[in-house]
Amino acid sequence: MKRVAILISGGGSNMLALVRDMVGDHPCRPVLVASNDPKAGGLARAAAMGIATAAVDHRLYGRDRAGFEAALLEPILAAAPDILCLAGFMRVLTPDFVARFEGRMLNIHPSLLPKYPGLHTHARAIAAGDSEAGCSVHEVTAALDDGPLLGRAVVPILPGDTPDDLAARVLVQEHKLYPAVLRRYGRGERGLLDLTG
Repeated sequence: MKRVAILISGGGSNMLALVRDMVGDHPCRPVLVASNDPKAGGLARAAAMGIATAAVDHRLYGRDRAGFEAALLEPILAAAPDILCLAGFMRVLTPDFVARFEGRMLNIHPSLLPKYPGLHTHARAIAAGDSEAGCSVHEVTAALDDGPLLGRAVVPILPGDTPDDLAARVLVQEHKLYPAVLRRYGRGERGLLDLTG
């Protein structure tokens, strides 16, 4: 059984989707939910489900990213995860941190990578006149929102869509895609899962 630690920054809706799927014949189990924000709503939700939680407030470290990551590593390493899942974790991790978990850290991103890495993905897709958007799951590398793609789901952009409209429809697909990819990843499958259609 693979041990999974999940990093969040907010309400943790993708974390909940992952945790709720990790039952029965799933090859993984959650062992920790950690956040860079002690007030992140997802921490209480995880604790209520009996999952260990930890919080390291990044604001206390100013520009000392290495210091923040060293503190964050303590509960992560204590939980001894086989896989680390970023689920709405809004801090850019240093190459040293990423290297420690190379080949076993996943992230979900609300665009069809390699399009629109970074923030404001839905607004950028609408502004570009794209006919579709979506979400991607990838292995994390030192480059932002880069790394081998493991899954994608396409969502049409409808006439009159606002970024919020599009974000809501993409989030529905995120909650399907990420658990499906983690289930396969836990079994050692690394091919691209396309949930489009």
